[in-house]
Amino acid sequence: MKNAADWLVYLGVRIAICVVQAAPMETCAACADVLAWLLTAVIPIRRQVIEENLRCAFPEMTDGDRRKLTLRMWRHLFLMVFEVAHAPIHLKATDWRRRIRSRSHGRISRLLLDPRPKIVVSAHFGNFEIAGYVAGLLGFPGYTIARPLDNRYLDRYVNRFRRSTGQAILPKQGSAETVQRIMDEGGVIGLLGDQHAGPKGCWVDFFGRPASSHKAVALFCLAYDAPLIVLFAIRGSRPFCFDMDVADILDPRTLPPSCRDVRWITQWYHHELEAVIRRSPEQYWWVHRRWKGTPPGNRKAAEGEKDREAA
Repeated sequence: MKNAADWLVYLGVRIAICVVQAAPMETCAACADVLAWLLTAVIPIRRQVIEENLRCAFPEMTDGDRRKLTLRMWRHLFLMVFEVAHAPIHLKATDWRRRIRSRSHGRISRLLLDPRPKIVVSAHFGNFEIAGYVAGLLGFPGYTIARPLDNRYLDRYVNRFRRSTGQAILPKQGSAETVQRIMDEGGVIGLLGDQHAGPKGCWVDFFGRPASSHKAVALFCLAYDAPLIVLFAIRGSRPFCFDMDVADILDPRTLPPSCRDVRWITQWYHHELEAVIRRSPEQYWWVHRRWKGTPPGNRKAAEGEKDREAA
C-alpha cells in the first residue's frame, strides 16, 4: 500500500515539475507569491514552529514584521523548488555567469584545486541545491552527505538531478569507508551544518539558543587536515539569479592548540552561518525544527531543580 502511495506522490510531483518547466520564471514567481500567501494566511502550516523560531532569533521584531518575514520565507521556498526544476534547462556550463555572480570565484577555484581534502558546509539557506549543481558545472564535483528521502521514487529523482553535474550522494549511515577514501584522495565533502543531531550531538549556540549539531564536520576537518569552507548561494534581486560566495574559511593548520577541538570548530561555523542568514533571513528555513531538546547538562540541572521544589 505504501509503495503505491509513494508512486502516486512521485507521479504528482513529476507532473507538477513538467508544468513548472514549461512556464517562464516570471509566471513561476507569480505562483510563488500566491502559494506563499496561502500558506501564511489561509493554511498556516507549522505556524507555531515558525513563530517560536522567529521570536527567539529576532526578539526585537513586531508581530507584523514576523508575519511579513514568514510570507517571504514561503515565497523563497517555492521559488527554490521552481529554480531547481528549471536548472537542467536554463543553467549550462556555457552561460552560468548569466545566473551566478561570485566575488569569490577565484578564491573558490584555488581552494578546490588544492590537493588537500576539503569540507564544504552550508545550511538550509538560500538555494543550496543550486550551489552544489553549479560546482559540478564548473568542473568541481564533490560528495554530499544527505539522508535519503522516505519516498524511494522521489529520492531517486532528486539524486538524479544532483548527480547530473557530477555530484555524488552519500547516505548518512554506512559511508565511513567511502568518506575515508574520498578524504585520502583529496576530494570534497559537502554537508548541511544546521541539522539536529539528537541529545548526544555537539551542543552550540545558534541564534541565541542551544542547538545539537553533528560532530562529523569538525572531526573530518581535524582528522584529515581539511580546510573548512562555509559556502552559500543567496538569491539576488531576481529569481534564478544568485550571489554564490564564501563566508569564511578555517584552515586547521593555522588553529592554535586551544581551538583544535570539536566544539570550538562546530561553534565557529555556526557563528558564520548565523551571520550570513541574518543578512537575508527570508531565505532560511524557519519552518525547520532546528532547535529541539535540551543539552544534557541543562536537562540534569532542570530535573534537580524540580526535585528540590518537590521536596
